[in-house]
Amino acid sequence: MREFVERLPKVELHLHIEGTLEPELMFELAKRNQVAIPFSSPEAVRQAYQFTNLQSFLDIYYQGANVLLHEQDFFDLTWHYLLRCQVDRVVHTEIFFDPQTHTQRGVAFDTVIRGINRALKQAEEQLGISSVLIMCFLRHLDEASAFATLQQALPYRGEIIGVGLDSSELGHPPEKFANVFAKALELGFKTVAHAGEEGPASNIHDAINLLGVTRVDHGVRCVDDAQLVQMLAQTQMPLTVCPLSNIKLKVFKQMSEHNIVELLNHGLCVTINSDDPAYFGGYMNDNFWSVVEAFPLTKAQIAQFTFNAIAASFIDADTKARLAEQVEGYLAISQSIN
Repeated sequence: MREFVERLPKVELHLHIEGTLEPELMFELAKRNQVAIPFSSPEAVRQAYQFTNLQSFLDIYYQGANVLLHEQDFFDLTWHYLLRCQVDRVVHTEIFFDPQTHTQRGVAFDTVIRGINRALKQAEEQLGISSVLIMCFLRHLDEASAFATLQQALPYRGEIIGVGLDSSELGHPPEKFANVFAKALELGFKTVAHAGEEGPASNIHDAINLLGVTRVDHGVRCVDDAQLVQMLAQTQMPLTVCPLSNIKLKVFKQMSEHNIVELLNHGLCVTINSDDPAYFGGYMNDNFWSVVEAFPLTKAQIAQFTFNAIAASFIDADTKARLAEQVEGYLAISQSIN
């Protein structure tokens, strides 16, 4: 089954590019840019990745981002992730980036997006990996800052397909950003939002109803509201679930307690994603395998996570059909062998 998982074509919909900053690259960039970091070695960084909740992760996450200063840094960061996509058979990825994390440090918006986009274009040409870019607002900042960031993004409208909402969920409900999301929708951006990870199920309702999201990032707390679960199944509103992240951040104590398979069996459009893999100990294959190890799943059930991700993606209908055929072919061959 491990070989089946590793070779299964995958689509990733919930990936923070800043969260792919591996300790080795962090040290390399710190040296190159002469940035002091509070760790003595890459191993010391890894030892610090013992999180008690979302905020304890974010504290280190923003600290690590300080080494990202120049266009080449953002290219290198993105390229390292895309090479991992090639290994894990990720054929399409939809990447989050947090411009406010960088512009607040004096790094130009243009610097960030040029570096990321150069890597994305190179990956499509050299690795055959397609991608889209989603700009996230930091919810611990105010809506005025989000509006300013939206304004900065307008010259890059052709390169940014949507806007999202991430960072600390507790204390920062969706309604805080209702106005900026309404403006983003008016401008033609797709919208997504983190909701129902640490926050209550009501945040999922509000992300859908107040922010007009096309999909919900995380969303695992939906099980606290039976009517919400039923609605999510009926509407096929996608949930971009991140299994290893949920364990690392104590949303669930262990994988056997995770509800992703329960949601799949209830007919929800749930997908598997890696979130911030450098910090949470696993990219796409690791996340898929962690679920497969914890639950008795058939190959068809495992492949359904990819089918769901294809359906939930922001790619055109023809490309969706082509990718679905690719997965169907792989599944048919794999099942015939057994």
